[in-house]
Amino acid sequence: MHVIITGGSSGIGAAVAELEAARDGRISMIARRENLLTHQRARLLARFPRAMVHICAADVTDATALTAAIESCEARHGPCDRLVTAAGIVEPGELISQSPASFRTQIDCNLFGTVHAVRAVYPSMVQRQSGQIVIISSGAGLIGIHGYSAYCASKHALTGFAEALRQEAKPNGIAVSICFPPDTDTPQLAAELPLRSPAASAIMGMARSRPAERVARAIVKGADRGRFEIYPGLEMALLGRFGTLIAPLLRWHFDRKIAASGTPSGD
Repeated sequence: MHVIITGGSSGIGAAVAELEAARDGRISMIARRENLLTHQRARLLARFPRAMVHICAADVTDATALTAAIESCEARHGPCDRLVTAAGIVEPGELISQSPASFRTQIDCNLFGTVHAVRAVYPSMVQRQSGQIVIISSGAGLIGIHGYSAYCASKHALTGFAEALRQEAKPNGIAVSICFPPDTDTPQLAAELPLRSPAASAIMGMARSRPAERVARAIVKGADRGRFEIYPGLEMALLGRFGTLIAPLLRWHFDRKIAASGTPSGD
């Protein structure tokens, strides 16, 4: 099986790549920084010498460059059997103080970066009447979070995209999955935490972060079983299954936490 992973150089994407390499699979990793990809490839081959690992540097927001990268991956390892869209970015900030450029960057990377990757592999999958698309969203795709308007917008959008894509893809023999990870121990989380507002920390401090390896195991397991919705951990499963029912209670609870944090509007 040929697995193509965007955002494969670190975090959840790298952890998924490791699990696939352990199965001696054909793996292609795409990310912006070639040095990180090179390091990740060497690490995987040292541990799993029978795996076939290809890397290609590209920015997922650049549709032309990403399509060329995926074509390179397919030329090396054959048609994509499973696409995992793990590339993403988060820049916390209240709407009143966040720059339009920052807001747009998150939409471009998280939403359009996923769409570009799917478009690149989808025609071949339709022609072959087989394939799988695994979209990595976030717990922020299930509920709004103070100071994350851009990020939540991009991740909520992925839910609608995945729902519609599933209906289009199923008659063509293509499976679609979407995963909603909680806070995950990654370099991105480490960079994100200092930028969180006290209000966001008060809300999100209620949930524990998970190791990237545990999240990746849930993703691969769910994808192997053909699940549409993948929830790593009980909290995400409850939020995904019952979020609409408990939303009024959560909003009330979050409003109290935000008020107690003493965060002035615009900070």
